[in-house]
Amino acid sequence: MPDLWNDPAPTAWRRALDSYPATVRAQGVARLAELDEWYHGELAADLASRRPASLTHGELVRITEWKMARGVWRAPNLVLVRSNDAQAVRDTSTAAFAQVPHPKAPVATLTDLAGVGPATASAALAALAPDRYPFFDELVAAQAAGLPKVAWTLGYYVRYAEALRERASTLGGEWTPALVERALWAHVGGKAGVSKTDK
Repeated sequence: MPDLWNDPAPTAWRRALDSYPATVRAQGVARLAELDEWYHGELAADLASRRPASLTHGELVRITEWKMARGVWRAPNLVLVRSNDAQAVRDTSTAAFAQVPHPKAPVATLTDLAGVGPATASAALAALAPDRYPFFDELVAAQAAGLPKVAWTLGYYVRYAEALRERASTLGGEWTPALVERALWAHVGGKAGVSKTDK
């Protein structure tokens, strides 16, 4: 498979990004397409319109379901996320979102919630501020030159996000770190694409 990360041609990146919806459908995961449409559409719009920006408990649960449907399903982790008090979710997310655009603080604040690690926190932040925060995905991290093997830590996420911000800046135009992440994930075919190439 060609190396998209080091391809300077915006057309190659655009092709990869345009293939994202089909790649989502190709995963064959129940509800993923529905959750993905909600995540990139309704949720992003709701967060953009809310003052101050915050998450509801239901939104945090659905973000977690989206993240797991696109990657690895961890039922015990979802139980932990659901155990959070609704007011705690609202208060913690309000505090975290107020810290945007700091590269680390909002992620750290969101991880105070039960079951929320840097990946789930990044999903919430990418919906709110895609120009600053990409979703933390191991398939994307594996393609980013200069990054070591993925570690699910705050420090690793900061390096990952900075690498994707730099790539978005290089591509220019409409590109954001969140769009770079989507293009790279679609480029390898998501989990379904990786499992096929590993056989």
